[in-house]
Amino acid sequence: MENLGKLLKTDNSELARLLQFSLYGVEAALKQALTKYPNDPAADLCQGALEELNTLIHPPTEIIDNSNLSDVLQLSPLPNELKLRRLQNEFNSDLQLALYLGNTQLQSQTDSDLWNEVQRKLLRVPEELAVSWRQRALIIAASVGAQSDISNCVPLPFNKHENIYPGLKGSITTQGLSFSNVAPHPQIAQLNLQNYQGDFQEDIYFLANLVSNCIKFIDIDPDLHHALNSIFSFDIMNLHSKPEHRCQYIDALIETFWRMLKAEESADSLSALRHWIDLDEAIHSLVFVPPADRFSWWGKMQQETRRLLKKVVQRALSEGHNIRIRQLSGLYADVCAFSKDDLRLEQGGNLGEVLACLRVYAKINEQEFPGRVLFRSSR
Repeated sequence: MENLGKLLKTDNSELARLLQFSLYGVEAALKQALTKYPNDPAADLCQGALEELNTLIHPPTEIIDNSNLSDVLQLSPLPNELKLRRLQNEFNSDLQLALYLGNTQLQSQTDSDLWNEVQRKLLRVPEELAVSWRQRALIIAASVGAQSDISNCVPLPFNKHENIYPGLKGSITTQGLSFSNVAPHPQIAQLNLQNYQGDFQEDIYFLANLVSNCIKFIDIDPDLHHALNSIFSFDIMNLHSKPEHRCQYIDALIETFWRMLKAEESADSLSALRHWIDLDEAIHSLVFVPPADRFSWWGKMQQETRRLLKKVVQRALSEGHNIRIRQLSGLYADVCAFSKDDLRLEQGGNLGEVLACLRVYAKINEQEFPGRVLFRSSR
């Protein structure tokens, strides 16, 4: 410990900074683990290790000579200055993040808002990059006296309990985000799903929760847009700055779910398939600019509807129908013959590529239904 202490106190040393940040990460991880496993056999040892780390990372404040007090006060942060300013600066300057998020800068004016803005944006980047940045964010938060808090989260209605991202406690207090199976959404509750006894009962309950999740997230994330063709076919509309589109999209999403449910109850597999495709389109039309990466939290969540859609296709095939479904991806020039009313974006992905498949292409017996995509301009 003696050599570690000396290394940490070495001025102008990159090795000292690296050790300091690493120890912040160890401290944050041990605190989170101790909260999660308070009855672990090693809990007392863990607490002791945390006390040693705290002494090492946060040494007792030295007595300040009054003659230097004015100099110290000049270096102190202003009352309204962000404690997480470093997080903001490093996030804004990360070129890898910009590939997925565009060139938009973090806009939050408080530490609480900044933490949540960063975490929401990380839901749109590839999972590996998001995990790396969350660890980095916790290290930066720990450096200003804040720790991860998974006990205080905004609940999103879903069919499971699961933390999406943590909040903070300590010098900064803010809520995180989690899935909760005890947070029903009143608009979906009105559908009385407990009376439904048709096919795919478990999958339909999952979709109901996903629809609730989408509606709740519109309240949380001001970056969300919609590209639903039945509402507006010429552009992507921000749901925060366009409240009329917000209401129209939510109504359309619930109505599409309702029509799918009624089609399932009718036991007409082809009618049900068409309505499942409509619902899949409505959910995939909830987008960001640029669209979330397909391997991100958002991308994987939306892809669940495509997984369920395959089951509905298999049911129709088993009844002797000729069904072909295609998720459009790759070069736009290769798939544009299978799509209609596509929208072009000037950012995200690679030039000339499909950024998101909003609606799958379908051929049901002899009838074709074109898909719809967002694609990157080739110029």
